Amino acid sequence: MRTRTIERTRLVPHTVDGVTEMVLDREKIEVPAPPRDWDQLVRTAVTAGAIVLVAASLAWTTASIGDLLSAVTIAVVAYAAAVAFDASWIMCMGVEWLLRYDPERAQVARRAGRWALAVSMGAVFAHGYLIADTWVIGAVGAVVSALAKGGWSMAMRVHARPLDPRTQQWVAKRRAALDGKLAMIPIRRELQRGEAVIDAELRALGALADSGSADPDQSGQSADSPAPDPHPTATGPMTIKDAVRTAVDSGIRDPDRVLAYVRKVADANAREDTVARYIRLAG
Repeated sequence: MRTRTIERTRLVPHTVDGVTEMVLDREKIEVPAPPRDWDQLVRTAVTAGAIVLVAASLAWTTASIGDLLSAVTIAVVAYAAAVAFDASWIMCMGVEWLLRYDPERAQVARRAGRWALAVSMGAVFAHGYLIADTWVIGAVGAVVSALAKGGWSMAMRVHARPLDPRTQQWVAKRRAALDGKLAMIPIRRELQRGEAVIDAELRALGALADSGSADPDQSGQSADSPAPDPHPTATGPMTIKDAVRTAVDSGIRDPDRVLAYVRKVADANAREDTVARYIRLAG
């Protein structure tokens, strides 16, 4: 029987000069080794083989299509554009893997990958046919991409964990609820930004209306009419900062008057330096 050595640690009492403490005791023991997991080894080999095939296909397609396109443009641009042909269906397969538990969305990526593969194979075939003047070389070159995609598809099937219809519906409902919560995050931010813009616009228009409606000629004012309120009207519970902003927006600039207004509507113990700092920020 195969064995393997492991290190085991445990707490044991140890006494020195009559004082006992719990210390770690390490010992190496032999335990039976588990049998080799051949399924996992084969699965790893299949995955590694699929990666090698995809890398070889990408290199071959880039070289072939790059050589074809270099006839009409500079080589650097031609080979850079050639990368897109195989990279397209490789990306589609990556998306298909990420959406493996959402068959409806994965179907779109699967179809797009097949079209991208067909375009890539057609371009490689055209290169081989034009260069060698024979369709055999073009067909053989085009098959490289098909083999790579087939190998990667098999690797995905090895790692796939199919769900039964009921579990699939459960997953879909849970994902829909979670996606709804995630989607509301940017929506709420957008609504808050819009409300802030509207609020700033209304405050600006209100300040302009108040300054424009002031009557410079006060000679016609009745002596019996009450004197105007030197402080703006409080609209509800306010912080010191809000109170300072309201006073400044209402045209009050004198620090003492602003301080008196803040102590009246916000905080009776508001500090003078705090109010002065908010006045500078508001100005």
